[in-house]
Amino acid sequence: MGMKDAICHIENEEQSIFKAQSAIIIPQIYNTVIRFIEAKEAFKSCVQKYFKLFDSDGGGAICRENFRAGLGWLFTVELSSPTKEGVDEFCGVIFDKFDEDRNGKLDLNEFTSLVEEIMRAMARGMGSLPVIVAVDQDSLLRMAVRHEIVS
Repeated sequence: MGMKDAICHIENEEQSIFKAQSAIIIPQIYNTVIRFIEAKEAFKSCVQKYFKLFDSDGGGAICRENFRAGLGWLFTVELSSPTKEGVDEFCGVIFDKFDEDRNGKLDLNEFTSLVEEIMRAMARGMGSLPVIVAVDQDSLLRMAVRHEIVS
């Protein structure tokens, strides 16, 4: 079964109450995500789009506060105890790991590394079995699936 045949929208997005999400069947999520990451121009374009969302002041870097505020655009954060402190700590650990020059900001290269690692982790976590996932309209997974469809 091809990727085009595997896409299964629960409802037409234009008519759905849940316009921001749809369910899709991804036959081999790992391969789909890895091919997207390896398609350098498509992946770079996606990362730049998200970078601009996070870099709300257009200064060319993402501060810790903007990173925390925008993290939900990259993936859904579900913590066992979703307190503000818990979310702050979670975001801080991720931010610090990728702030290679320790300047308190993520530049485009650092952010690209972060997005790539998140996507690889999601792919490894879901494996190579067919999965049904609910994805946001502009999520990283949907970008990978769109790339797969047009390739």
